[in-house]
Amino acid sequence: MKLDRCCRTTIVMIAAGLFLPGDAKARQAAEPYRPVTDERLENPEPENWLFYRGTYDGWGYSPLDQIDADNVADLVPVWSFSTGVNSGHEAPAIVNDGVMFVTTPGNQVIAIDARTGDLIWLYEHEMPEDVIGFHYTNRGVALFGDKVFMATLDARIVALDAATGEVVWSESVADNSSGYYMTLAPLTARGKVMVGVSGGELGIRGFVVALDTETGEEVWRTHTVPSPGEPGSESWQGDAWQTGGAAVWLTGHYDPELGLTYWGTGNPGPWMGDVRPGDNLYSNSVVALNVDTGELVGHHQYHWNGSWDWDEVSTPLLIDVERDGRTFPALVHPGRNGYLWLLERSADAISFVDAWPYVRQDVFINIDPKTGRPTYDPLKKPSTGTQADFCPSLWGGKDWPPAAYNPGTGLLYIPANDNLCGTIEGQEVVYRPGRSFVGARTGLNVWPGADHIGELQAWNMNTGEKVWTREFDSPNWGPVMTTAGNLVFMGGTSDRYFRAFDARTGDQLWQQRTNSGVIGVPSSYMVDGVQYIAVQSGFGVDAASMRRRVDSDRGTETYVPQGGVIWVFALGG
Repeated sequence: MKLDRCCRTTIVMIAAGLFLPGDAKARQAAEPYRPVTDERLENPEPENWLFYRGTYDGWGYSPLDQIDADNVADLVPVWSFSTGVNSGHEAPAIVNDGVMFVTTPGNQVIAIDARTGDLIWLYEHEMPEDVIGFHYTNRGVALFGDKVFMATLDARIVALDAATGEVVWSESVADNSSGYYMTLAPLTARGKVMVGVSGGELGIRGFVVALDTETGEEVWRTHTVPSPGEPGSESWQGDAWQTGGAAVWLTGHYDPELGLTYWGTGNPGPWMGDVRPGDNLYSNSVVALNVDTGELVGHHQYHWNGSWDWDEVSTPLLIDVERDGRTFPALVHPGRNGYLWLLERSADAISFVDAWPYVRQDVFINIDPKTGRPTYDPLKKPSTGTQADFCPSLWGGKDWPPAAYNPGTGLLYIPANDNLCGTIEGQEVVYRPGRSFVGARTGLNVWPGADHIGELQAWNMNTGEKVWTREFDSPNWGPVMTTAGNLVFMGGTSDRYFRAFDARTGDQLWQQRTNSGVIGVPSSYMVDGVQYIAVQSGFGVDAASMRRRVDSDRGTETYVPQGGVIWVFALGG
């Protein structure tokens, strides 16, 4: 028998209550949930991790320094929590005053006592039996007021009571049967919860939508493919815009001073550019939206008429960069297309500054120094009925796992994959709602003679110089976190290790083997004077697909166990 969401949540809460230790119950009663406000999100306490990347600027940086480069070798597991779910666990642990919120594939939200690992409540979203979604992962929650927000595979935003897990409201933002689904962590600001949609391979028309955090009512909606007559519509021909893709499936960043939120967009659809002539704005771009109105006030397109599946959905990091004697507010983006992009942000525009390859890249002949528009090698651009070979592979130099920035070292840390190339052969495809709308056959190969694939790179954005690189035989799908303790944390390799590196030199200082591959986003928090490092281990989705293709090309076989576990570490003793 199927239960409605309310009943399922209530039953789990009762079960959790039966097993909660008495001291955990007492702490909950003595420490009521503290609402998350705009002020707290704009200036989060060092001991909390309130946002997908810790802060609105997307740095993935913790100012905590109890764990540092001198003592990180003493880091030990202090508790763990099995999620009971397989597939790719990609969400961070979000922590507010000792209460941790984690999501899993299949849209579970788990609330945990961050001190002990005791379950507080669990919500499991009930899916339609015919739900459509190419990726069943989920990348985390957002907090605002007394609520926890999750985006779901069936294209809904669910608002939960942070203290109890009960559903406050649940609103649909798109028709899942037409291919719209969601995997990202929402963004909250100024009383709004904002999300973008997945489905770029299903003939959708991408958008970002904002709902009122209290009522769930829609406030604004901005499409990333313009309709006829809107700015950018001239970059599409005929009706191609209606199925143009440009999905938005990673969390945006936010500049409170400018009142602008930044979002990356994915590939146009279908994949082959010859069937949709034009630049195809605003695919493979970063767009700046007014947080109050949704108005699109600026954009930069990383590559036009995309034909390689190089989604550029990773949101640029908001960093101040010094170049030519001036310091300016920048957007920094390690692109899936293999270039590291430096842009300037302002109240009404996004301007190109510089770009250079950070992995093997043979498609771009040059970059226009004023506009940043690339010129392509025509032999490297696939089309319908023809095949092209190119580097990097269709997964790019860096896929979705976020980079990080440390203001203490001044370095940007990139989880990269080098020495991977690909092939695409274009095929004819007809649009059918909710069905694949790709029109391509793909391949992947390791560059002949390559001695490694995965990398962790450190860059000085002021000089454009790479400072150090760590290399791994395995592909790397590890989101990066850095801390004031001069540390960089990352998993990502198929050997199941979670590692810590010296943020200044790249020297490996610590590692812990986990139950599965670590593709979760790390976070750090402090409770009762103790600093913790948290990460989810659970291999799957594109990381597993790349691993299989690399094995096929090399003639090897790699086994990575399945199963999701939340791991939490602290200093021993």
